[in-house]
Amino acid sequence: MKLRVDKESDVLYFQFDDSKIIESEEVEKGAVLDFNANAKVVGVEFLNISQRASFEDLSKFNYETHNKKINFPKVKE
Repeated sequence: MKLRVDKESDVLYFQFDDSKIIESEEVEKGAVLDFNANAKVVGVEFLNISQRASFEDLSKFNYETHNKKINFPKVKE
């Protein structure tokens, strides 16, 4: 999984795998799901992310899996 924050485009993108995107659907204003050929969600894009969260908050990324929490260091701009 990859997480990208593009300040210039004001977009936050979660990419779950490297599948080719066949279709995208805006499921809520500013929230887009990307689907591969098997109709599997392979990405989630949040538009106008600065209206939803601050870039400072986004730089404090935590990831939880199997009851373990991993803290990532602050992302440099």
